[in-house]
Amino acid sequence: MRQSPPPRTYRVKSFGCQMNVYDGERMAELLAERGMSAAPDGEDADLVVLNTCHIREKAAEKVYSDIGRLRREDGSSPLIAVAGCVAQAEGDEIMSRAPAVSMVVGPQAYHRLPEMLEKASKGERATDTDMPADAKFAALPARRKTGPTAFLTVQEGCDKFCTYCVVPYTRGAEISRPYSDLVAEAQRLVEAGAREITLLGQNVNAWTGDDDKGRAIGLDGLIKELAKLPELQRIRYTTSHPNDMTDGLIAAHGEVDKLMPYLHLPVQSGSDRVLKAMNRSHTADSYLRLLERVRAARPDIALSGDFIVGFPGETDAEFEETLSMVDAVGYAAAFSFKYSPRPGTPAATMDDQIALAVMDERLQRLQAALNRDQLAFNKASLGKVCKVLVERKGKYPGQWLGKSPWLQSVHFEGEAAIGDIVTVELAEAGPNSLSGRLLAPAPA
Repeated sequence: MRQSPPPRTYRVKSFGCQMNVYDGERMAELLAERGMSAAPDGEDADLVVLNTCHIREKAAEKVYSDIGRLRREDGSSPLIAVAGCVAQAEGDEIMSRAPAVSMVVGPQAYHRLPEMLEKASKGERATDTDMPADAKFAALPARRKTGPTAFLTVQEGCDKFCTYCVVPYTRGAEISRPYSDLVAEAQRLVEAGAREITLLGQNVNAWTGDDDKGRAIGLDGLIKELAKLPELQRIRYTTSHPNDMTDGLIAAHGEVDKLMPYLHLPVQSGSDRVLKAMNRSHTADSYLRLLERVRAARPDIALSGDFIVGFPGETDAEFEETLSMVDAVGYAAAFSFKYSPRPGTPAATMDDQIALAVMDERLQRLQAALNRDQLAFNKASLGKVCKVLVERKGKYPGQWLGKSPWLQSVHFEGEAAIGDIVTVELAEAGPNSLSGRLLAPAPA
C-alpha cells in the first residue's frame, strides 16, 4: 500500500446499538482533537471509519458490501478503518479479504486509532483488537460539545454468556468504569449542553463502584449522584439484565424524579425451556414478577423488551408462550428479531435449527402484537400533559420534535428551541409518534 498524505477529513458510520453510537462519537472526538474535521454532507472523506455491529445476521458480509461502496469512480478509495464488534471477531479475515482496509480496531482499542492512522498514512496496515477497557477510557479526550441528549458508557462487556450472543467474545468480561470518572464526565456533558444523559452498558445495571466516601454502590447510587447535577434534567439507562435489577434500582424509579419512567428489560422468550436453552438464568414467571415490582415503584412506567423468535428447537407451543408474555406485559415498545446463528456461540451448533419460513411467520405475528400494544400505549397517553425535551426541528416550518418522559417521539408547533423542555398536551397518537399542543414554553 503506497504512502498517502495525512487525512484531513473523516466520516464515522456507526451501526447497531447505542453503545456503538457512543463509541462512534468518541472516535470522532479523537480525530477532531488531532486537527481533522468531519467531511461535509455529500462530500468524500479522506478517512471513513465503519463502526460495526456483530449482532445482526450476515454482519460480516454487510461490512464487505460497505467497503465496496466506498470505491470512487476513478477506482480509488479513502483510507478505511473497520472498527467495532465485527472488527474484534473477524479482524484477520477482514484484512485478508479486503485490501482496501488500512486499519482494523476493536471496540476496546479505538483510543489507539490516531497512532494507527499515522502508520496507515505511511502505507502500513494495522490491526489492534486488544481489550484494555480501562486504558481506553483514560485515553479519550474530554467531552466538549454535545446535543440536548447524550450517551455515557458506564459499563462494558458481559459475563452472562447467553448461548446465542457474541458480546462476551467481542466486548469482553463485565467491567465497570470508576465512579469518579463517570461523575466528572457527566458534569462535562452537562456543561457542554446535555439536558438528558442515557447511561449505557451491555448489562448497565451490573455497574458497581465505590462512591467518593469509599462506600460500595450500585447503579441506583450512581443515578442518585448524577441527579444532584442542577442542569441535568433527565436520566435514563439501557440495556439491563433481569438478574441485575436490584431492590435499590427498582426503588430508584419511584424515588428519583429525574430518572425517567422508562425501562428496557429484555426477556427474549416466554418459554421457560427456551430461556434455559438460551442460558438466560430467569424464568417467564420471575420476569413477570419483577415487572410487577417495577410497576409498583413507578405505576406509569413504560416497559420495553427484546425478543428472539425461532431459537433452535422452539416449538409452535413455545412461541405461543412468547405471545402470551407480550399479552401479559403490554409493552410500550419492543425490539424483535429472527434467531441468527453467530459463529462460535453454542446455539449455532444446536440441533433443530428452525426453518427461515417458520421464523418469518412467527416474527410477523410477534411484531403485529407488539405494534398493537405500542399503539395502545400511545393512545392511552392522549390528554396527558407532560414535559417534552426538544431535540430537533420537525419536517414542517415551525414544527419541533422531542421526547416525552416515556421516550415517545412528540411533534408540536410553536415557539421553542433545541434543548428546551416545554409543557405539551398529547393530542393525537400514531403507532410511532404523537402530536401535541404546546401549553407553555421553556422558562426564560
